[in-house]
Amino acid sequence: MEFDLESQFDHGELLLSERRCRVCGSVKNLIDGFYITHKKSSHLPSSYSYECKVCTVNRVIANRKKDNANWVYPDW
Repeated sequence: MEFDLESQFDHGELLLSERRCRVCGSVKNLIDGFYITHKKSSHLPSSYSYECKVCTVNRVIANRKKDNANWVYPDW
């Protein structure tokens, strides 16, 4: 029995895709530059955030409570 791998996968799934951040506008690698928001379908591009990791960290830092001056990201 012969397996035809090309019919089972789309070539776009095998290649790393890029996405433009909605906040800063920079184009980054989808896997390395954006957080996964839907774990069940992590192989789909729509499973990743539209805000890059750098902008997400900056947003969290900017919106943190001001009463705790010793707080640093990440807090775990």
